[in-house]
Amino acid sequence: MADLRRPDAPGVTAVPVPLPRPQALLKGLVTVVLAAAFAAQAVAALLPDVPLLIAATVVSLATEGVLYRWQRGVLSLFAKSHADITVRHVVRDLLLVVALLRLGEQDRETVYAPLVAALLVFYVLHCAIQAVSVLVRRTRTLPVVTRNIDASALRLSPAPAVLLRRPGHRLLVFGLPATAGLLASTPGDRPVYAAAGIALSLALGLTGLGMLLLRLLPGRRPAGEQEVLEWFDTWLADYRPTVGLYFSGGAASAYQANMWLQPLAGLEGRPVIVLRERFMVQKIAATDIPIVCLPKVSTLMRLEHSTLQVLIHPSNSGKTSQVLRIPTIKHTFVNHGESDKLSSCNPYAKAYDEVWVAGPAARERYALAEVGVEDKDVVETGRPQLDGVLPYAGPPAGARTTVLYAPTWEGWDGNPGNTSVVAAGENLVRALLADPGVRLLYKPHPLTGSVDPRAGAADLRIRELIRSANRERPATGPDSAELARCAAELDRLTTSVFRAGADTVELMLVQSAPEPGRAAAVARATAAWEEAYWASLPEGEHQIITNARPTLYSCFNVADLLISDVSSVISDFLASEKPYAVANTSGLPEDAFRAAFPTVVAATVLTPDAAGVPGLLETVRHPENDELAEARAELKLRLLGPAEPSSQERFNDAVRALCGEARDHRARVADRLAAVPGQRTGTALPTAPR
Repeated sequence: MADLRRPDAPGVTAVPVPLPRPQALLKGLVTVVLAAAFAAQAVAALLPDVPLLIAATVVSLATEGVLYRWQRGVLSLFAKSHADITVRHVVRDLLLVVALLRLGEQDRETVYAPLVAALLVFYVLHCAIQAVSVLVRRTRTLPVVTRNIDASALRLSPAPAVLLRRPGHRLLVFGLPATAGLLASTPGDRPVYAAAGIALSLALGLTGLGMLLLRLLPGRRPAGEQEVLEWFDTWLADYRPTVGLYFSGGAASAYQANMWLQPLAGLEGRPVIVLRERFMVQKIAATDIPIVCLPKVSTLMRLEHSTLQVLIHPSNSGKTSQVLRIPTIKHTFVNHGESDKLSSCNPYAKAYDEVWVAGPAARERYALAEVGVEDKDVVETGRPQLDGVLPYAGPPAGARTTVLYAPTWEGWDGNPGNTSVVAAGENLVRALLADPGVRLLYKPHPLTGSVDPRAGAADLRIRELIRSANRERPATGPDSAELARCAAELDRLTTSVFRAGADTVELMLVQSAPEPGRAAAVARATAAWEEAYWASLPEGEHQIITNARPTLYSCFNVADLLISDVSSVISDFLASEKPYAVANTSGLPEDAFRAAFPTVVAATVLTPDAAGVPGLLETVRHPENDELAEARAELKLRLLGPAEPSSQERFNDAVRALCGEARDHRARVADRLAAVPGQRTGTALPTAPR
C-alpha cells in the first residue's frame, strides 16, 4: 500500500485513539447533571419550591452551554433519543409555567394564559425560522463550487449569521429571554417579567425571520442552478482547460491530491483541479490552479464538451468510475506514492488509459502482479515532487546526526509487518535517544491508530519518550523572530481570511481569482520559512512533527538517515541517496524480507529489538564503512528513473503525448460522425488547444 504521508495536511494527526477515560467520564457526568437538573426542576415545579426551581433551571441552562461549547458528541446522543434541543427547551419552559400556576391563586390561569399563548407563538416562530433557513441554505447550495475563479457574476454574498442557521444555538439565544423572564416571575409571582422576556424572545425571532426572508428575494439570492451551469459552461469555454487533476475522497485523504499540486502547476497548458466533495475544496493546499467541485454526475458530464483532454488520478475512489465514462478525455493513474505493497499495483489501474510510474521497478511490479495492466500502457515519468530533494552531501557536518523516523500506519489488512510502531517503535526510539549525538525527528503517519488501537497507544508512548528526553537535555536555541516573520508572510499569502461561519458561497466570493505572481511568491515564502524553521530549533532538541509544515521532503533535506517501514517514504527518500534503514517486523528472516520487498535491497534491516541502531549510526558517521552506497544509487535508478531529463520534464512529455492521443481520438470520432447520415452533429466538441 502506498504510504499516506501528507506533507500538506493540517497539523492534527487523525488518530482515533480509544477515548481517554477522564473524557468519557466527563461526558457521562455532563449527561447525568443535565438529567438531574430536569428531574429537580420537575419536582420543584410540582411542590412548588422556588429556590430549588431557580437552582435547577440555572444548572440546566449552564449545562446546555457546556454541551454546545465542549461536548458536541453528547448532543447527538440526545437527538437520537428524541430529546433534542427543542424538546429540552420546551420542557424547561413548560415546567416553569407549571410552577407559576402552582404558585398563584386559582384565578391566575387567566393571567398566564396569554403568556403561554405567546410562548407557543415563539416556538412556532422558531419552527418558521428553521424552515426558511433551510430554503436559504438550498438557494446557497450551488451545483458548482469554485476556488481561484472569479465567480462574482453568480451574485455571491456573505452567509447568514451562524445563529440563524443552527437551530440549537438559535433557540438557546432567542429563547433565553423568555426562560429568564419566566424564572424571574416565580419568586414574587410577577407575570410582568415573563411578559417582558417572552416579548423580547418574540422580537428576536421576528428579526431573525425577517433577515432570512430578505435573502429569498430575487435580487438577494445567488444565481439559480441553470444560471450557474450556463456560467460554468462559459467559463470552460473561456479558460479552455487542457489537463486536470481529478480527486475524490475523505477529508483525511486530501494529501494524496496536494502532493501533485506543484507538478500540475509546472505543466504546460491550462491546468484545472476537479473535485467531487464540497468540503474538499478547502482541503486542497495553497495553489493558483483553478478548482471546480462538481458534486453531481450530470454536472460532471459537462466536461465532455469542454477542451479538457487529460485527467490525472492520484487515487482510486468509488466516484472515479463516473468520470471514466467521459470518452473525450484520456485518463491516467499516477498514484500518491509507490511502494512494494500490493496496493501499489491495484487491479483498478487497468481502467485507465495509461498508468504513470516513477521508474522501471514499478513497471516490473505491474507485470509480476498480473492485474491486467499492459506494459504498453505503463509510462515512466519519475517523481516530479522529488526534484527539490537535495542529494547526499557526505556525513553529518555538525556534532549531531539527524535521524528521521517516519513509520507508516498499520494498514487495512492488519498485517503486523505494515508498521514498526507497535512491535519496534519504542525500541528504535529508545536506542536513538540513548546516543547523545543524535537529534531525532519523529514524523508519524497521520492514520496511525485508525485501525489498530495498539498503534495509536504506541505512538503516544513514543511521543512521551521524546518529550522526556528533551526535558533531560535542556537546550537553548536562536531567536525565533525570523521564523515568526516568515510564518506571518507565508500565512498571508496562503490563507484566505473569512468568517468562521462562512459557507461555500461566501468562500467562493472570498477565494476568487488569485493575484498575478502569487504562486511564485508562495514558493519563495515557503523556502524562507523552511530555512528559518530549521535554524530556529534549539541545538540537539528532538522534534515531533505533525503539522502541515515542515513538509516530509523538507525533513528529507535535513536528515542524515531515515528509518521507516516498507512504504513510499523510502522510495522517495532514495532521491537523496542518503542511508536508510527499514524495520523488519514481518517475522520473515532478513534474506526473505529483502527478497519479498525490493525497496529494501539497499537498506540496513533492523530487528524489532533495535540492536542494530548503534552500528547503523556509525556507518552514517563514517561513510568509508558504508557498503550500501552503490546499491542505493542503483536502486534509485530502478525506482525513480534517470536524473536527466528531470522528472518534471518527463511528466510534461507524458502529458503532452496523452493530450495528443486525446485530440486524435476526438478527430477520429468527429470524422465517423460526419460520415454517418442523420447523426447528431450539434454536440461537436470544441477544438482543444495544443
